[in-house]
Amino acid sequence: METTRQQKINRLIQKELGEIFLLETKQMRGVLVSVSIVRISPDLGNAKIYLSIFPSDKAKELLENIQNNAKSIRFDLGQRLGKQLRIIPELTFYLDDSLDYIDNIDRLLNKDK
Repeated sequence: METTRQQKINRLIQKELGEIFLLETKQMRGVLVSVSIVRISPDLGNAKIYLSIFPSDKAKELLENIQNNAKSIRFDLGQRLGKQLRIIPELTFYLDDSLDYIDNIDRLLNKDK
């Protein structure tokens, strides 16, 4: 069960990371990276960030690139949130494949018709 503080920090990190990824992906045409879920640990030291990447055929490559640049993304996040958070959490990025899962189920259900 998340505390109210964790929920507020989750939303704050999600909003700021969304803006960071929006600025970074403007240079790459046809690529959209959105932050779907942020889960911060109770000690506020680690954050799991789930990303939804479109198109999904480039998802693995982009996720690997994002994971390699996690330190610079954390630095950018620190520049934005330095006045609001005392400790900027370590960022761990994961691929949120729930949209692909939903699409697969829809496709399977429509196949029987």
